[in-house]
Amino acid sequence: MKALQYTAVGTPSVEELPIPEIADDEVLVAARSVGVCHSDIELLEGRYIIPFEYPIIPGHEWSGEVVATGSKVSGLAKGDRVVGECVIGDDHFGFSISGAAAEFFVAKESWLHRLPDGVSWTNGALVEPFSVAYYALMRVGNVNASDTLVVLGAGPIGLCVTAAAAALGARTIVAEPSASRRDQALALGAHRAVDPAELDDVLATETDGRGADVVIEASGRPEVMARALEIAAFKGRIGYIGIDVGREAPAKLGLIQSKELTITGSIGSPGVWPETLRFMAQAGIDLSSLVTRRFSVDEATAALEAAQRPAENIKAHIEFTATA
Repeated sequence: MKALQYTAVGTPSVEELPIPEIADDEVLVAARSVGVCHSDIELLEGRYIIPFEYPIIPGHEWSGEVVATGSKVSGLAKGDRVVGECVIGDDHFGFSISGAAAEFFVAKESWLHRLPDGVSWTNGALVEPFSVAYYALMRVGNVNASDTLVVLGAGPIGLCVTAAAAALGARTIVAEPSASRRDQALALGAHRAVDPAELDDVLATETDGRGADVVIEASGRPEVMARALEIAAFKGRIGYIGIDVGREAPAKLGLIQSKELTITGSIGSPGVWPETLRFMAQAGIDLSSLVTRRFSVDEATAALEAAQRPAENIKAHIEFTATA
């Protein structure tokens, strides 16, 4: 089988490897669509939040088809369409253990969830980033049509937040410097998508000066994280989902008290995959427009290169067609 493998720092290649064998409690999956994430680039550059070793096969945003099951697997069968969680106890699938960027890979039944009928392979591979957005909104709580919700940053996660918030009925305003990403936000249901310099005026008009009922900070930039405190309404809710570790910015922390703000932070999507899949299916959410470049397994290293050009691409996907 063919697989994308990182063999050393900065050294990706498409390798011919044996199809892995499965144990009694394991499942063999044929990959169908695998997304490239910024974390995959960090892994290639030798950085990740838990220990790992090369060689490693990346790929934690994926959809696939079950092609074989071990004798102790009872809940899945050949032909089932599945997606899978990436945090597995102390391990991270696609990081500390090899992932889905291969024609075939091994998973445990407990990691997997059936992909609902009508959800495409492409949307299945976007469930992982969408679940992160969905979890952040659940942490904020009770997002609905009474809310004006501002998303700060229209990266892949911010755009997933946009789609989810719009589906929940919130009047959603996205602040993003990139015009093309603002257009994408509008296509996913945003009420307005504006340059950050215009946000104060737009928000004043849209809320009669009240401010945002909900702010989701998705850029991970400290100065934008501080800005969230300023645009929130009295008794507003702020969810921090963008990731930054170590940088600093001045912030008007007194606003937390004077506005009686509720602030949550979230990372990953623990425990919400079943709800995320039901929500995506029942709301009819289609995120396939986020995939701006598609590659075959033979072109997998080009997919990595495309993912490192965020001004040109939102998501790059590697698509697979192998059958057992």
